[in-house]
Amino acid sequence: MQKKNYMNEISKQNNKGYFTSIIIIGILFFIFGFVTWLNGTLIPFLKISCELNNLEAYFVTFAFYISYFVMAIPSSVVLRKTGFKNGMALGLIVMAIGTLAFIPAARFRTYILFLIGLFIQGTGLALLQTASNPYITILGPIESAAKRISIMGICNKVAGVISPLILGSIVLKNVDPIKKHLADIKNVVEKTALLNEMAARVIAPYIIMTVVLILLAVMIRFSSLPDLDSDKNEVNDNKSGKAVSGILQYPHLILGFIALFLYVGVEVIAGDTIILYGMSQKIPINEARIFTSYTLIAMVIGYISGIFTIPKIIKQERALSISAFLGIVFTLAALSSRGFTSVLFIAFLGFANAMVWPAIWPLALSGLGKYIKTGSAILIMGIAGGATLPLIYGRLADISYIGPNQAYWILIPCYIFILYYSLKGYKAGKNNIFSGYE
Repeated sequence: MQKKNYMNEISKQNNKGYFTSIIIIGILFFIFGFVTWLNGTLIPFLKISCELNNLEAYFVTFAFYISYFVMAIPSSVVLRKTGFKNGMALGLIVMAIGTLAFIPAARFRTYILFLIGLFIQGTGLALLQTASNPYITILGPIESAAKRISIMGICNKVAGVISPLILGSIVLKNVDPIKKHLADIKNVVEKTALLNEMAARVIAPYIIMTVVLILLAVMIRFSSLPDLDSDKNEVNDNKSGKAVSGILQYPHLILGFIALFLYVGVEVIAGDTIILYGMSQKIPINEARIFTSYTLIAMVIGYISGIFTIPKIIKQERALSISAFLGIVFTLAALSSRGFTSVLFIAFLGFANAMVWPAIWPLALSGLGKYIKTGSAILIMGIAGGATLPLIYGRLADISYIGPNQAYWILIPCYIFILYYSLKGYKAGKNNIFSGYE
């Protein structure tokens, strides 16, 4: 009886530690979302205040997301030295340095300084993501990993719904009359003063963000978050006895990287282009500034669906197939419609995109064992899709005979590849190297 009571007490302690870890990582994913989805508001804001065209404006996403590609492998090296927990705290400090850079950028209305600040923010997030995504994956059973990542996705996207509403209400307030006034101003000094005044709107919000990030870093550093060690997980799945020479011997991971690259590109396009797209459809900016939140609300609904259906009703790979198919359908609907209806179908892509990230991670990391940190870093590099594909969209949107609507054709081949990965790609090489995979 005493032994039974002791085991029950141990189980309760383990459950408490598990749920505490989930809550802490959930807070981090909230921060990811809050900072990341500010870009949708920053793009039209900087386009006006720094006088940019579409292509130049979408360098916001390039500067932010290219840092993941550049810093992902160095992040995995840092994590080996610091461990997951200290690495997360360090990532928050780096993000704080990036948000602090917005103050001189706004004071001098210098676009390149804004881009440097965004790159530094992305660097901090690369470190955080490289730590937190595999952490939440290995925190519990692999077959329910998509469910845990879905919960994290809700934290991320709820923050994404809130952040553009908050920042938009500050930096895009009364922008329609300001745009009209700027077009009518002939005096260069008066115009410069008005643009400087508009640029200064971001200073107060980013000072607050800097303070919050530093406080969170201290909280993580001294929290009870267990520092899981994935390096102890040897490649036990290698039952065939064949030596696995390196990470490139896992083709399902490499194909997962490509799928993730394309997915992040379409996710960023759906969330960060929708405000400017709404404006191109003659919708006033005071209405269009909340459109990013529409996309993220749709994503939250998708994540909630995933929590209740995976893995009890549908498997992770089936959820990925459905998501890719819906992405194709909604994109075609947006391409064949105009006005608010077309904008709404772009927002619906949020629902289609919701389960792609949670499904790709466990499928791509399956069986990596001691290579899980390196595999995670490679997948994090795929976030660079958010740097390149929106730029291509912006260039196409600037071409008069294509325009913002037809530029969305870029999404179709991306969803087709994701569909392939969900059907065949995630199995690639597994029969040759491993046995025992599902």
